Amino acid sequence: MLLLVSFGPRSAWAHAVLVDSQPAPESHVPAGAVSVMLRYNSRVDARRSKLTLQRPDGTRVRLAQDPGGAPDILRTHLTLTPGAYTIRWQVLATDGHITRGTVPFTVTAP
Repeated sequence: MLLLVSFGPRSAWAHAVLVDSQPAPESHVPAGAVSVMLRYNSRVDARRSKLTLQRPDGTRVRLAQDPGGAPDILRTHLTLTPGAYTIRWQVLATDGHITRGTVPFTVTAP
């Protein structure tokens, strides 16, 4: 019995890993309206997940997520001026584990 459990499907034990983002890490986007999309390799609990924007001056602001959408994607929309930004994310996966990460990007003059 123990042998079956230890070699069972691994996907049920996988933590949420960021597999795609817009903006992409280290990318450059024009100033103005910026759509943010973070896609994970598994479902995430959007209500218990958190997105934070670190501004060029180092201050941080919690971001409101767009409601609805796919269960493996978090979205928000921002209006940004030129500078270096970082999106900090923290998600709760369906396996009950919290994972965290960052997506640094630069906003350039239009």
